[in-house]
Amino acid sequence: MTLSPINQRRFQLFKAHKRGWWSLWIFLVLFFVTLGAELIANDKPLVVSYDNELYFPVLKRYPETTFGGEFPLQANYKSPYIQELIKEKDGWMIWPPIRYSYSSINYDLQVPAPAPPSTENWFGTDDQGRDVLARVIYGFRISVLFALILTLASSVIGVFAGALQGFYGGWVDLVGQRFLEVWSGLPVLYLLIILASFVQPNFWWLLGIMLLFSWMSLVDVVRAEFLRGRNLEYVRAARALGMQNGSIMFRHILPNAMISTMTFMPFILTGAIGTLTALDFLGFGLPPGAPSLGELVAQGKSNLQAPWLGISAFAVLALMLSLLVFIGEASRDAFDPRK
Repeated sequence: MTLSPINQRRFQLFKAHKRGWWSLWIFLVLFFVTLGAELIANDKPLVVSYDNELYFPVLKRYPETTFGGEFPLQANYKSPYIQELIKEKDGWMIWPPIRYSYSSINYDLQVPAPAPPSTENWFGTDDQGRDVLARVIYGFRISVLFALILTLASSVIGVFAGALQGFYGGWVDLVGQRFLEVWSGLPVLYLLIILASFVQPNFWWLLGIMLLFSWMSLVDVVRAEFLRGRNLEYVRAARALGMQNGSIMFRHILPNAMISTMTFMPFILTGAIGTLTALDFLGFGLPPGAPSLGELVAQGKSNLQAPWLGISAFAVLALMLSLLVFIGEASRDAFDPRK
């Protein structure tokens, strides 16, 4: 696909921002690596060879009876009993680099949990004996996915609301602005805590609650672009030709309005990640046991004798948010009309 000259110029400006350019690549690599977290950190082998057949426990659950066991329960591949059954048939197993999932507990710790970093648990364990590195990998993935979905959904709502206000103006703009003043004046974090305390929140429920407030961040930007764009000559010409308002809004004005909108998205991502981390830290976020960076920070606060807990979570959050801020700075420079 060939880019237009102006988009080529934007791409070159973005690429010239070295910090933002390399931050984008680092972030994408980390994100796509964590998308396959089950292939990196898992308490199940990737491949099992048994009786000249291949099995893939990371993709499918197999009972003990599949490998000659006695019970129709899910096979525990770390059990010496299962391992011996597999070896009897000249079988073998290929394990992921980290032999723990985010919920796996190391029952063979030499010291009470939380255990310090070791050759088996590279980042140590938390206060329940779970591998910290595995929880960090899964926590990175769930934080980014949550923020991406929330950003996309809130952007659609915010752009639509801002487009309506800016294009029609008058009483539509007046009512919309008064509603935004009231809605944005509410103590968002306290309301999120109150709403989350009524039910046991899960990923989608928490996403819906946060979506109630996160869409407002783009309304003013899009509204200003539409207020400016509706009086331009090509918009007046389109009206004179009898073009429908919907076509004028979304085919002619919206593409120009999206230029400023794109520069805000990395910063909306950082806000979503920060809010999710804060809720998890306070205990009103994801369900207990979920791989959460905020919950890991809370464990670090409660276990000051185990500094690896807080350091691991803080380092991952600092890296993630820094990369997104640098990407946002590069996007802002690339879409700056003065350049």
